Amino acid sequence: MNLQTLNTLSELDAQERFLGCCGTAWWAQQMAACRPFQNTPQLHDTADAIFDQMAEGHWLEAFAAHPKIGDVDSLRMKFAGNKQWSAGEQAGVDNADEGVLAELADANDAYEKRFGYIFIICASGLTADQMLGSLNQRLRHDPMAEAPIAAGEQRKITHLRLDKLMVDED
Repeated sequence: MNLQTLNTLSELDAQERFLGCCGTAWWAQQMAACRPFQNTPQLHDTADAIFDQMAEGHWLEAFAAHPKIGDVDSLRMKFAGNKQWSAGEQAGVDNADEGVLAELADANDAYEKRFGYIFIICASGLTADQMLGSLNQRLRHDPMAEAPIAAGEQRKITHLRLDKLMVDED
């Protein structure tokens, strides 16, 4: 897809494409309403401006659209619009041994219990051990300190997905 195609999609089709980039309906609606985009930097700048207006509930909705790191069953069942992107982003767990996967599952559960949402990390290029290290480090955070970190990771993921949207074939 290119910007011209994105700009000419129906409002609902554009929202659906944006929802695959960031799983909150409010953000997707705002992005679709801001078209037309003149260039990719404007697309990213608009995404950031809308992120800056997002309420906690929007962030939580976006977090919930992600499969848990290393959870293959969750990855299969989550949003068809971005599951192949999620799988590629989490490729670092593909070759992880069972012990690391079990530790990831346990730490994911502990994180969700502590913070009330799943662990969000921009996993592209990270190994399972690196993700586990980040997860264990972030588990020590105060909930008020962790929320903006999780939102920042969501922001990074969304920017990667916007770039993928611009290169995916229709």
